[in-house]
Amino acid sequence: MTPALRDELRQRKAFTSLEEECFLNIVRTEAVLRAALERLLKASDITPAQYNVLRILRGAGGDGLCRNAIGGRLVTRMPDVTRLLDRMEDAGLIVRERSSADRRHVDTRLTAKGRKVVDSLDAPVDAEHRRSLGHLSASQLRELIALLTLARERG
Repeated sequence: MTPALRDELRQRKAFTSLEEECFLNIVRTEAVLRAALERLLKASDITPAQYNVLRILRGAGGDGLCRNAIGGRLVTRMPDVTRLLDRMEDAGLIVRERSSADRRHVDTRLTAKGRKVVDSLDAPVDAEHRRSLGHLSASQLRELIALLTLARERG
């Protein structure tokens, strides 16, 4: 059995509430899972946010998406999506094209390099998800998903 969060953090005093303990468990779990994903993505020289954008754009197909649509679909909200896209464009992962009909509208699409990177990560990311969460049963995973969904309703 894994140690309780208090033991893991070497915390001597009790949490102030069950809600605090739950919240800190969620934060700690996210940090552990994120660190593993960051290590995996580092080999492809991208961040989790960039990986998220690549997946979003792959799902959008050839039409691409505007900056606001990308920002609205990100798993983790980012205050400066433009700067993120600037870095990705500089790396050759995406291309942005201004609409001739409406100069304010800029579509963002994957480049061949971006598509190759995101496609090459499908199997390793899936393997990492299975490594980190595969010890849970399908019913436990469904229950966890349901509980986290309920928690986000008030977030």
